[in-house]
Amino acid sequence: METKKIYHFIGIKGTGMSALALILVDRGEQVQGSDITQYTFTQRGLEKAGIKILPFDENNIKDNMIVIVGNAFKDDHPEVFKAREMGVPTYRYHEFLGEMIEGKTSIGVAGAHGKTSTTGLLAHVLSGIAPTDYLVGDGSGKGVPNARFFVYEADEYRRHFLATNPDYAIMTNIDFDHPDYYQSIDDVIDAFQTFANQVKKGIFAWGDDQYLREIKANVPVYYYGLNETDDFRAVDVKRTTKGSKFNVWYHDEDLGEFSVPLFGEHNVLNSLAVIAVSYFEDVDLDEIRNELLTFKGVKRRFSERKVEGMTIIDDYAHHPSEIKATIDAARQEYPNKEIVVVFQPHTFSRTIAMMDDFATSLDLADKVFLTDIYGSPREQSGDVSSADLAQKITKGGQVLSVENMSPLLDYDNDVVVFMGAGDILKYENAYEELLSHLSNKIN
Repeated sequence: METKKIYHFIGIKGTGMSALALILVDRGEQVQGSDITQYTFTQRGLEKAGIKILPFDENNIKDNMIVIVGNAFKDDHPEVFKAREMGVPTYRYHEFLGEMIEGKTSIGVAGAHGKTSTTGLLAHVLSGIAPTDYLVGDGSGKGVPNARFFVYEADEYRRHFLATNPDYAIMTNIDFDHPDYYQSIDDVIDAFQTFANQVKKGIFAWGDDQYLREIKANVPVYYYGLNETDDFRAVDVKRTTKGSKFNVWYHDEDLGEFSVPLFGEHNVLNSLAVIAVSYFEDVDLDEIRNELLTFKGVKRRFSERKVEGMTIIDDYAHHPSEIKATIDAARQEYPNKEIVVVFQPHTFSRTIAMMDDFATSLDLADKVFLTDIYGSPREQSGDVSSADLAQKITKGGQVLSVENMSPLLDYDNDVVVFMGAGDILKYENAYEELLSHLSNKIN
């Protein structure tokens, strides 16, 4: 890395961008960035690290900078245009990440779903055992001196993960998502196959995924799962209201019992992937056992809190498979409570492409509410609405407004799960304020 330069991040509040900025600060670099003025959940970490956050302005760009551009911003963005016009060294986020991982034992976590949770778990476990740099898609990033490992989230959107060549890759699944970019499931498979070709030492893939079973690579592919056809197997799985416990076998070798304070079958699988990688890097399995027990989760992934007798869960789920996994986790932890879902559809193209699958997954809840569709900088409107999705849901589907969250007051001592990848937090906050206001009135 160049020194005595300021690293300027265009779109620094993005989850990957903020994590990358935190790594550079830890490495002693000067870092600043620009973004929208609206508060985001990644902002607090940047502020605590002393990173200056500026409003977007082309005058932010100076000659003594290295500019990193968030992938949401096109070349005609005023700051990007100015940087290129001035000849300032400019990298796209994924290009810069590709350079950052060099020189470490790098592990990229890819998949349509489960990337962030698995990356966070792997980063937590390895950090407790050896010096580890990590970049997690919830905005968390860490750089340490003489790091042995570099754990990072490998994002398939627009094939960005192809800018990296990791030693190992975890592949949690392949699914059709990002219909604004990928043309078909075959297009997605092609991207993962290309990524597999770039892995240097080994791939750990979920064995139940038919598409991952088709992956061919120049390195060994180890499958993990719950079946005898998997290389790494979790057996005797016990799921309780405290978490999950299971034994792990690698072929005919019993690796012993492991426990995680996490819910949902997907978290058993995520843990299995972490154990498998650690096994091949000769990490002491007892240390792995201890580290798994202390994992607290990642931001916006099944984050829980209690407010006035209600359990509120915040989750990033925005795809039918993720919704199903989140509801499964909620039922494991709260088997005797009503599970109420408030779902914010994310992008018009995804909503219309997966309408029936969304309805099927949401109906696994006891009651479903929707918000209006959240667009994106790339997609502001479309020929579908939340009301269209509501018509396909049998367990409700009423569309809530942030000004009136009162229908949720019909539930007492239950669980409300807010799901979405947009600004669903404003609906959560409105509901919490309503609960608190009502409680104060009663008291």
